Parts: sequence; C-alpha cells; structure tokens
Amino acid sequence: MMKLMGLDLAWHSEKNPSAAAIGQLDQGVLSLEALEPALFGIADVMAFIANEPSLTGIAIDAPLIIENQTGQRECEKQLSREYGSRKASCHTSNTTLYPDASSVVLSMALRELGFGHLANSQWQIECYPHPAMIECFELPERLLYKKGDVATRKAGQTALASLIAQLASSKVLALQVPEPFSYILSESYIESLSGQALKSNEDALDAIFCLYIAGLYQINAQGMTYGCDKQGYIWVPQISCISWSPPSQETCA
Repeated sequence: MMKLMGLDLAWHSEKNPSAAAIGQLDQGVLSLEALEPALFGIADVMAFIANEPSLTGIAIDAPLIIENQTGQRECEKQLSREYGSRKASCHTSNTTLYPDASSVVLSMALRELGFGHLANSQWQIECYPHPAMIECFELPERLLYKKGDVATRKAGQTALASLIAQLASSKVLALQVPEPFSYILSESYIESLSGQALKSNEDALDAIFCLYIAGLYQINAQGMTYGCDKQGYIWVPQISCISWSPPSQETCA
C-alpha cells in the first residue's frame, strides 16, 4: 500500500485557499482518505504534509521550477502547442511575474524532505489538470468549470464530478470516493452552492483529480513529460481511463 497526495495549490497561496487530497493506493485501487479544501499559505500545506509521514508521492498543480526571467517556461510553450487548439493552454510563469513563487518555495522544501522531481521512490511532480482530463476522459477540449457565470461553472463542475465518479470502474486505475466525501460529486449538492462554497467545491474536485494523476504516475501509466526537471516540466498522463461516449453538442438557432 502507498499513500499519495494531490494538491491544487493557489497562485497566491497566502490569500487564497489551496486544496489537498490524500489517498491510499492498494492493488490497483486508489481510495480517497482525506480532503482539506482550505489550506492557507505554505506553512499550512507543509503542516498538512507533515501529518502524513508515510507519503510516497505528491502531484501538484502549480509551477514547481521557474528559471526564466520573462516569457513562458519551455514546458508551457510545448504543452500549449499540443493542447492550445483544445483550449488547454498554460498560464505564464516567470521570475518577473512570480519573483518569490510560493510553489517554488514549497517544491524546494519538499526536496529537502526527500521528494525528488519525477523520481521513482519518494517523488513530487508538477501536473496540469486540464490536459490530463482531456486525455483521461477523451474530451474534445477543456472542461469549462472554472470560468463563466455561475450556471456555466455549476454545469462544468457537475460534468467533472460525473467523470470522476466513473473512475470507480476504471480498468486502468479505479478511484474509490467513500460516502463521507461523495457529496462533492453530487449534482444536487453542486446546484445548491454559490459564492465561496462553489469555489471551494471546485478546489476539492481539482485536488481529487490531482490525486488521481498521482496514482497514474505511481503505477507507471503512459504519460508525457513536457520540459525537464532543470528548467521546469509538466507531467501529463496519456491514457484513456474510462469507457464512455461523449454526448453530442447541439446548438440552437
């Protein structure tokens, strides 16, 4: 059995909440064990990690290595060329925009604890949920659950929650979401949310999916590393994890 973590790290982590999910990987099944949707600052994140001493690996949605002063990291350029037409381009990371990026501080602290980049034993990886979802769920383009009006975001969250729920029967890596956490995937629950509560559920869904990416990395699922561990990288799984037929998108005249 191995304990893994998914972390949706806020861009300004001192002001905005980050979300973390812990899971146990055992015989091809990844089971969600703990979820914290409101960690503020790197100190909170490190304290949360410290409570999981047997942690094997962490998948983090945030730029972990930033060496370029301007423009985009090479990994961001590469990934954007691959997924830009599917509306999953990268945000820009550089030391001018983020001179003391909390994500880099976190990554360096994890390295001090023994979590090597793209390692085989105790590891950390940078991930990016949008292209990972496109690959894992065979989507034509990025899911719209982060931007737009409230109705659009709710519909996007409901779609993502449904896809995550289908991972329970995945032949690649089954994801079990126990009853205490199942409300996060409930359409009626998502429809009831507004304001910060809706954003908090979005963060929770992201953390759970980051955990799933961690599981795929741990089982050596097919994936692509954009960039390198010297100048910055992003690991994206390249495998379909569920069997489904996307609904046809109809437009109204």
